[in-house]
Amino acid sequence: MAEHAEHAAYPVGLRLSGRRVVVLGGGQVAQRRLPSLVAAGADVLLISPSAKPSVEAMADTGEIRWERRRYAPGDLADAWYALISTDDPEANAAASQEAEDRRVWCVRSDDAEAATAWTPATGRSEGVTVAVLTGRDPRRSAAVRDAIVEGLRDGTLAAPHHRARATGVALVGGGPGDPDLITVRGRRLLAEADVVIADRLGPRDLLAELPPHVEVIDAAKIPYGRFMAQEAINNALIEHARAGKSVVRLKGGDPYVFGRGMEELQALAEAGIPCTVVPGISSSISVPSAVGIPVTHRGVAQEFTVVSGHVAPDDERSTVDWSALARLRGTLVVLMGVENSGAIAATLIAHGRGADTPVAVVQEGTTAAQRRVDATLGTLGETVRAEGVRPPAVIVIGEVVAVHPTH
Repeated sequence: MAEHAEHAAYPVGLRLSGRRVVVLGGGQVAQRRLPSLVAAGADVLLISPSAKPSVEAMADTGEIRWERRRYAPGDLADAWYALISTDDPEANAAASQEAEDRRVWCVRSDDAEAATAWTPATGRSEGVTVAVLTGRDPRRSAAVRDAIVEGLRDGTLAAPHHRARATGVALVGGGPGDPDLITVRGRRLLAEADVVIADRLGPRDLLAELPPHVEVIDAAKIPYGRFMAQEAINNALIEHARAGKSVVRLKGGDPYVFGRGMEELQALAEAGIPCTVVPGISSSISVPSAVGIPVTHRGVAQEFTVVSGHVAPDDERSTVDWSALARLRGTLVVLMGVENSGAIAATLIAHGRGADTPVAVVQEGTTAAQRRVDATLGTLGETVRAEGVRPPAVIVIGEVVAVHPTH
């Protein structure tokens, strides 16, 4: 094999579904490589006296077969591919020779030059598999792989579909406001969109990155100002999807956390429009985290409850059991509650929550305009008015507000 060492490796994608793959050694190499082999549908036989706990777990769940012994001649019979990674050089050499004799492509972790195949640095992004080989420099392979995959995921590396692509709508949770906090999938779908229907609370900075041909529709439901009716949003989604466009509905936070995402999904389903839901980071946990507040903390809070405050506690439309919330000992996170903060605080106190309970109000969380205002439950309404707090803001009520890194 040495005479072939100067030639470049020939890249190929192995289709191993249902085909026998033999892995010798249950250590770190197997731990890293086995998940990809299982994902490829390979019929994996592990031969090793011992194995890492995660490898053993794969055998326990039936993902692979495991024979607890050392390599023996004949183990590679009927194999299509072999991964040799034991800590016994003699066994590795013997197995490698058997692979050569049986014409089985073989990877060796201890001696790449003696192998007949090399494992590339691989990554995947929505149906695209990236495999990089740089000869004897695996770190460079990994770096190149990471750069390509990241570019595909965030849309900075253009890879347009040249065959007919499926049209439809993606309900994308954009996170709390910082554009870096949108999910990888959400950012990629934005990069592929023809039409983006965006909320005011979505990560607006991402809109500037869209190509000029992308149509951006402002669906802002600005508090105390003009708004676009939900029915109009639903109709716009349906209209553009039916026109053969790839549509992204960019929402703040998560589509299903007070985002009316299910209403839009139901309207699309009724119209026969395919829809993908991409979860987002909810402001209920991310905004408190951004100012150093953990919504749970050992010995302080074993629970947290998220509630909408857009309807006052004494409003007949309210479905929130405020008296039950007042009796809870954990953290209470109130979204959309700035206008009704005073009434909410008074109701909680009336039902038994202490007036001295620490409270933090975080306005424009995770953005450049972020600010935190501290109060107690007894002073919440007055503090919100005095400080001129405006939506969007997250109200955190509970002892976790007083937890600091030095405690």
